[in-house]
Amino acid sequence: MHVVVIGSGVAGITFAEELRKLGPQCTLSIITREGHGYYSRPMLSHGFSREDIETKIILKPFDSLRDAGIAVHAETEVLSLDRARKTITCRNSSGEFTLNYDKTVLAPGSDALIPPPFQTSRDLFFVVNSLDDLIELRRHRESIVETSETPSWAVIGGGLIGCEVASDLAKAGDRVVLFHALARLMERQLAEEDSMTLLKVLQDHGIEIRLDAAVQGFEKIGESYAVKLQNEVATGFHGVIVACGFKPRVELARRIGLNVNRGIRVDAFLRTNDPDIHAIGDAAEFADGRLYAYIMPIRHQAFWLARFLAGQTAEPWLPPDFKPRAKVHGFNAAHPYIF
Repeated sequence: MHVVVIGSGVAGITFAEELRKLGPQCTLSIITREGHGYYSRPMLSHGFSREDIETKIILKPFDSLRDAGIAVHAETEVLSLDRARKTITCRNSSGEFTLNYDKTVLAPGSDALIPPPFQTSRDLFFVVNSLDDLIELRRHRESIVETSETPSWAVIGGGLIGCEVASDLAKAGDRVVLFHALARLMERQLAEEDSMTLLKVLQDHGIEIRLDAAVQGFEKIGESYAVKLQNEVATGFHGVIVACGFKPRVELARRIGLNVNRGIRVDAFLRTNDPDIHAIGDAAEFADGRLYAYIMPIRHQAFWLARFLAGQTAEPWLPPDFKPRAKVHGFNAAHPYIF
């Protein structure tokens, strides 16, 4: 059986490594746009206060996966997937090639969510969604530090990622203003009391918090950036970071006729409407509309699917009981999964 995995995040890599252990007779291939190797996306929002982050963040080079008997096609784009012929056509720097498959596992991950008002000014802000994004941000920050100025940032979004990014920038010694459109931080994940505790922790780190601050857009004034609010313009920032959530990558699934909504629709066996194509990770959407965007349930899905395809379970996948944590310096409240 040839199993092709599309995506090299925690879902895709965890699944491939586990199936390699459980089904040594399987042929395994990974197709990924990434070139850096397998890295920790959760560490991206903690990538400013540590000097060694660009080496520490890479958990496994692709060559180590190849040594384990997994074919990795890095820096490769999927051009098409023919469900009838069960072929995938790809392109990389060497040209186009085609893989046959028996089973395909979609683990495409997600892109940073860009709210509609911001989409026309994409060149005026950063996101933190990939290692390339982090490298670009760190280089920009280093260019500011070289002028002996203290970097000043506007972080847009008071959810999990926005709070983590703001916290880490402050830990690095930068000035940070966090803008959030609603009345309290992480309102979808935290109880009101914990949300107030988080607010105080961030303020104690020197972060200015602007709640009920719906950002309308951005502009560049000379060498600095401005944040446009409804009744004022906040100025004097060296950079703007938008952290307004994530958007599952469903384009390929939609193009090949799979059922999609917010994510790629799957049943309790992580199957799409094509029984030979499964989906896992933060792009997989279940019958109740839920998406699992945290590491623990994503790994749980990957382990379960490896067992399922290896013939070691016939039971449906059930989400684990877990309490993710906001990794903000000095804040330890666990929050229930709500998405």
